[in-house]
Amino acid sequence: MSESETETEQEHDDPTGENAAKRTGVQEACQRCGREQGLVGKYDIWLCRQCFREIARGMGFEKYN
Repeated sequence: MSESETETEQEHDDPTGENAAKRTGVQEACQRCGREQGLVGKYDIWLCRQCFREIARGMGFEKYN
């Protein structure tokens, strides 16, 4: 087997998508209220979308029209 064939086989062995293991250190619930759905994880915020809307302006986010 050539080196390129070995690399191609290794890429297919890596799990992706739904079959991938959960990432370590990722929050599964809102830090404020504990809700598990609608989490905003961008910038490591880890708040549900409802809590984020309530405190976003205090965190420095602005709403654009």
